[in-house]
Amino acid sequence: MTVEVEVAVPGRARVGEGPVWDAGAGRLHWVDIPAGRLHTSDPATGRTTTIELPTLVGAAVPRRGGGFAAATAEGFATVEPDGSMTVRLAILPDGERMNDAKCDRRGRLWAGSTAMDFQPGKGALHVLMPDWTSRVVLDGLALPNGLDWSPDGRTFYLADSVAGEISAFDTEPGSTTISRRRTLFRIPARSGMPDGLTVDAAGCLWVAVWGGDRLARISPDGDLLGEIPMPVHQPSSCAFGGPRLDMLYVTSAREGLELPDGDPAGSVYALDRPGTVGRPSTAFAG
Repeated sequence: MTVEVEVAVPGRARVGEGPVWDAGAGRLHWVDIPAGRLHTSDPATGRTTTIELPTLVGAAVPRRGGGFAAATAEGFATVEPDGSMTVRLAILPDGERMNDAKCDRRGRLWAGSTAMDFQPGKGALHVLMPDWTSRVVLDGLALPNGLDWSPDGRTFYLADSVAGEISAFDTEPGSTTISRRRTLFRIPARSGMPDGLTVDAAGCLWVAVWGGDRLARISPDGDLLGEIPMPVHQPSSCAFGGPRLDMLYVTSAREGLELPDGDPAGSVYALDRPGTVGRPSTAFAG
């Protein structure tokens, strides 16, 4: 696949992650996990504002009432527009943290937790309800990462980066129950790991391949439809945005790499009109 890739938001994020397009504001929200930074970027101007949080933050999504719901080292927290943070649900023990997270169409926040050393079996998938209660949907994971649903809401997708695989599950629209797990796609360890992902309007998965210098587009049947080379070694996640949802924004990371100061790793990249469009994001309902 030949698609133009350019820097949309210059940066030096240690681990840029969790991009989500806020259509109402016309902004892209994304985080730097180990730095505890929540960024809001205007791709039209290149301007980014940053909230410094007192904790690790795996992802943050807008709340319907304003501010953000964040998946953090402790569990789940609120972040107000002024930058103040309150841990609302401390459910994780020391040595664990939340990682990637995304809202379903009913405004519930699904988030994967992981051990800090990514020990297999310590990770889990949680769902946070609008009343700020949560439950574990799936356990026994290592590094749960990219997650999304098919356009009809009947298939749920989840990447486990350490395992090198993307799983598909049966579900029902609006349900928090998943079943019939099967492997949709595998990425050999020698060629990278599946990281963050998004599902486009046609039902295909766009997957950032960490350590693999590329994005992969995968069909709902698990076929590799194409790959897009990226100018960074560690693309980390992706989300469709722009007024027509026809831009694909890709976060990246510098962590663990020996790079010169001018290297663009840690920036947010944009793929202009990659041949499909995305779907609107949903704010957290709590």
